[in-house]
Amino acid sequence: MLPRPHKLTSSADFKTAMRKGVRAGSRTLMVHVHYREDPIIQGGPRFGLVVSKQVGNAVTRHAVSRKLRHTVVQRRIVDTLPRECDVVIRALPRSAAATSDELAHDLEKALEKVQKKR
Repeated sequence: MLPRPHKLTSSADFKTAMRKGVRAGSRTLMVHVHYREDPIIQGGPRFGLVVSKQVGNAVTRHAVSRKLRHTVVQRRIVDTLPRECDVVIRALPRSAAATSDELAHDLEKALEKVQKKR
């Protein structure tokens, strides 16, 4: 579970990250990273997940969400990004059949692509 200071909670923040952020994709997910000009004093980087009905039914969507949250926490991705960035991870339909290791690999690759684009 991500601590509250590391969560994107408002829909406006999600929209800003997805519209103005740099994006990079992989086979199972799309990552949008937006670097804020005004750094938040507490917390950050902040993460948000988008797992739509295209991924599958409710059970499948929740399983994918759990795998992605676990990946962010266990792989210490929170520590590798600057505090002023917002990250939206959008699961693609292929993520339903992916293992946790595949999702972790795809997430790390997508974040590397974003870092290169910045």
